[in-house]
Amino acid sequence: MDIHVLALAALVAFAVGGLAFVFVYPLLSGERKAEKRQAALTLGLTKRAIDKQADAAARRKQITEHLKEIETRNSRKRVTLEGRLTRAGLKWSRRRFLILATISGTGFGALLFFVEGNLYVAFAAALVGAAGLPLWALKFLAKRRLKKFVTLFPDAIDVIVRGVRAGLPIGDCLRIIATETAEPVRSAFRQVVEAQSMGLSVAEAVDRLVTQVPISETSFFSIVIAIQQKAGGSLSEALANLSSVLRERKKMEGKIKALSSEAKASATIIGSLPFVVGGLVYLTSPKYIELLWTTPTGQLVMAGSAIWMAVGISVMKKMVSFDF
Repeated sequence: MDIHVLALAALVAFAVGGLAFVFVYPLLSGERKAEKRQAALTLGLTKRAIDKQADAAARRKQITEHLKEIETRNSRKRVTLEGRLTRAGLKWSRRRFLILATISGTGFGALLFFVEGNLYVAFAAALVGAAGLPLWALKFLAKRRLKKFVTLFPDAIDVIVRGVRAGLPIGDCLRIIATETAEPVRSAFRQVVEAQSMGLSVAEAVDRLVTQVPISETSFFSIVIAIQQKAGGSLSEALANLSSVLRERKKMEGKIKALSSEAKASATIIGSLPFVVGGLVYLTSPKYIELLWTTPTGQLVMAGSAIWMAVGISVMKKMVSFDF
């Protein structure tokens, strides 16, 4: 037989075998079915992943809208004097506060009038004593109360988590917090329970907590309760995650304060240095430094120095203050 015919037959046999391996063998061995099943499984997983991403995006959008709603509502509300007294933890009436502010202003004005003998200085001191000092005291007390509230708030959330996991309704958990926890958490949640007993839902009653205690922690708590009421889900798991996040925020705050303590000490030393040096110079050479407040030029220099000192202190305070 001719060698060319044999070579041609071999090529045809190889071609037929290759075509059979490519097209027929997957059908006989089941590889084609396996590939289809794998493709279907991959498509199903992809659809699930897409659905999960869509659900997560919808939940994030819902949280963002609720946050914007809370911020808009709180920005529109004007804090009254009664609200300031409540935030400071004082059970005073408006009349009592105004009487004490009037007494404070009168005392400061009379003291400066007897010391200086200047009616304008006494009037300015009376304004500071009647408006500035009482409002500063309210702000200081409210800040101290909020700091204590932030420390105790994760423990209150843990009470709700344990109660919900034990089968108690969230209303009973709120009543436990309103009677068993320490102040100021107890009084804040007591108002929530009272609002709920008046017919408000749990989400609406908790939403009032944001107005009474205007911090991000209570906003997060209100969002979790509102979303659970609207969309459902595991409330205990969501509140447990919130409690852990609040504790981590507290730890981070402590770390930041520890790291910034050196800068704060340096700012305190730099800010107090002119006053200390001025006091020492007055003790050693009083006539030398008295020119600053006995002559018009010295008084002008003192006023300019006070302005620049205020600017420098405010800049240093901004540099060492951090938002959490």
